[in-house]
Amino acid sequence: MREQPLWGWILPVLLGGLAWWLGTSAPIIGGPVLGILMGLVVGQLAGQVPAWSAGVKFHAERVLQGSIVLLGAGMSLVEVARIGGAGLPVMIGTIVVAVGVGIPLSRALKVERETGALVTYGTTICGASAIATMSQVMGARAGAVAVSIAVIVLYNVLAAVLFPALGLAMGLTPTSFGLWAGTAVNDTSSVVAASTSFDAQLMATGVVVGGMTAASYAVVVKLTRTLMLVPLALFQQWFGNRSLPESERQHTVWWRMVPGFLVLFLVAAGLRTLGVIPDEVAPALTLLAHIGTTIAMTAVGMSSSLTAIRAAGWRPLALGGILWALIALTSLGLQAATGQLAFLG
Repeated sequence: MREQPLWGWILPVLLGGLAWWLGTSAPIIGGPVLGILMGLVVGQLAGQVPAWSAGVKFHAERVLQGSIVLLGAGMSLVEVARIGGAGLPVMIGTIVVAVGVGIPLSRALKVERETGALVTYGTTICGASAIATMSQVMGARAGAVAVSIAVIVLYNVLAAVLFPALGLAMGLTPTSFGLWAGTAVNDTSSVVAASTSFDAQLMATGVVVGGMTAASYAVVVKLTRTLMLVPLALFQQWFGNRSLPESERQHTVWWRMVPGFLVLFLVAAGLRTLGVIPDEVAPALTLLAHIGTTIAMTAVGMSSSLTAIRAAGWRPLALGGILWALIALTSLGLQAATGQLAFLG
């Protein structure tokens, strides 16, 4: 079984389907959270099987991106613009705080320079995607990339598990939780998992809230936040080039930094706005999105290595943890300051 590539394609679907069913039957935890926990167990028991990597990676990345596009089909462009605009003060504020604290803090903790920068950017913007982009811009070593991703993975898993429970304990409304998760959780995968689980757990408590769900709100906020990677990458490129001769300078076209699935999300929302996607099919598309998210989170769990996290050492982990907590608190504080922090009545 360990040497059969087919299991890399089958196991995430089987475990993800089981997690979704259990999450529907007992939504107090939520399917995506159950999926990532199941995936973690399998990943640690079976190890990181090279033969499974192609299938697991496909589910963790492409299935998740497809699920996000399906969520876009349930929204109008007017909603997307409204949510993205309303969340900008919180997004920009958390980015300024994270970058402003992260770089000097990494020096204080004596984290290696490239690793410190990558952990800071990954925590600030969009997790592994930011690390991949910034590592290319910086020309970072493979070892720094590996350590940074291990740090991000740890706090992604913790966020998917802890954020829904914390949001319910604080009594946040779906929109406030969506803005919180969208600005304070690292990877898009964990943003979707946490917000979807929050919606399911809130529904399980019997609370009926009309309007926008946490998942829909969080996805728009997160994708808007992801776009912030472009100016930060251009700044990092300028910063790295400033002392180099022209022949050695890095040059990256800005639009190549925009994720393709974000464009497809906007296209799907546009089709919904124009009526090409009718209202009648929106619930089915949302259901498929939730199932796909659960399968993707199962694959994320399977590809997460606790061994790699332990090997990262305490300094990068401390940097990531402090920044993670700082961004979470800053997001709530900025929501309160801008009048967007709301609680269930």
